[in-house]
Amino acid sequence: MTIRVYNTLGGKKEPFEPIESGKVSMYVCGPTVYDYCHIGHARSVVVFDVIVRYFKARGFDVTYVRNFTDVDDKIINRANEMGLDSRELSEKFIKEFYNDMDALNVQRADFEPKVTEYIDEIKAFVLKLIEKGKAYQTDGDVYYAVESFQDYGKLSGRKLEDMEAGARVDVDERKRNPFDFALWKAAKPGEPAWDSPWGKGRPGWHIECSAMSNKLLGETFDIHGGGKDLIFPHHENEIAQSEGASGKTFAKYWMHNGFVNIDQEKMSKSLGNFLMIKDVLKSYHPEAIRLFLLSNHYRSPIDFTDKAMDESTARLDRIYGLLERVEETSGPVSDGDLKERPCWETFCRAMDDDFNTALGLGAIFDGVRSLNSLLDANKKELPPDAEGTIRSGRADILDIGQGILGILTESPKAYFEKKKLKGLEEKSIDPAVIDNMIQKRTYARKNKDWAKADQIRKQLDEMNVVLEDRPDGTIWKIEN
Repeated sequence: MTIRVYNTLGGKKEPFEPIESGKVSMYVCGPTVYDYCHIGHARSVVVFDVIVRYFKARGFDVTYVRNFTDVDDKIINRANEMGLDSRELSEKFIKEFYNDMDALNVQRADFEPKVTEYIDEIKAFVLKLIEKGKAYQTDGDVYYAVESFQDYGKLSGRKLEDMEAGARVDVDERKRNPFDFALWKAAKPGEPAWDSPWGKGRPGWHIECSAMSNKLLGETFDIHGGGKDLIFPHHENEIAQSEGASGKTFAKYWMHNGFVNIDQEKMSKSLGNFLMIKDVLKSYHPEAIRLFLLSNHYRSPIDFTDKAMDESTARLDRIYGLLERVEETSGPVSDGDLKERPCWETFCRAMDDDFNTALGLGAIFDGVRSLNSLLDANKKELPPDAEGTIRSGRADILDIGQGILGILTESPKAYFEKKKLKGLEEKSIDPAVIDNMIQKRTYARKNKDWAKADQIRKQLDEMNVVLEDRPDGTIWKIEN
């Protein structure tokens, strides 16, 4: 089946037809590294991580670029506040980015360029734009002339004349048009700067992605991605620069993920509701965070609440619980488990329709319900080769989870053991106390003292300890 992609440029789904058959070239705007990453950053990174994984699972050879903006006004201002060199600050938060994303099981991109490593390429790109009459210099600054690019606004749907009519921007007499934007900024005291034909200075924001993608992927590549907040002005300006320089299509497909809201409010500094990934990881399993971030279609907004995260945790428990049951009845995963693949095929149909992870997760949970039903059934009622169906279904769930969604990386035993220990720690409960209570309950049951057994079970319920009586004994888990 053909993969269909919603292209922001044009506003509709289109069949994905790569420039080179069997290959995907993809550039996604990465973080400006002046602070810890928040949950909104995590959504963009996780979404495109899954998209790359899916392309690879479908047999494409993927070249994935995700950059770091490591010189910028925000970085310089924050470094000054903290009494640090801007390079020292950016390196610190690049390390923090990796700490967060490694915890979330995000795979590294093939190329992860930093702006400061591509200064020569950026200067060459700016020179080319000046030579083509698309840019001009004044007082050591270089600006892109938006009126020189006839299609300016084609990504965002904004018309330059309408923007000019309603403009509320600071008047800069050096600009030919209020919406002309900086390609190169003249040096200011205390700021990092590099030599250039226009004097010492540093790159503007937008030019970096045009120069780096051009160097690593060429003048035209398949997919450019990022958050919806980047459509204008960042991506609009990238198109103007890149197509102004080359005269060719910059990116065939533009993909943008929706925002993460916090309790139905937009994340904003004024509300003080930025949720840092490092803090969310203290409360929730990283795979539950990934499940949450993938639980809505990537283009839709998603609302972070305690309830949503508890639901995501319960869903992860359900999958691991099924895997634990299959392992106990059928043994560990082995080669040759795959037969018919209804779960995999349903999942792929969902992903082929603009990477619909929400629908794809539905396929997994349908598979979990189906396999639990088979495991619950009386052996006499099982269809022929139910064992093969169960093992094959388990393999499908693992292929989807581990290979594409980036979850189910632990053994069920290890997952529940960690969960148990964390729950005990949070509730300050000694596991020996629980084991002792279970022994007393077992003794009461043997002596048919059902009232005593029920009383102990009720006490354990109040401690959020869930019991499961099995032929070989009673096991326990901590419930959320």
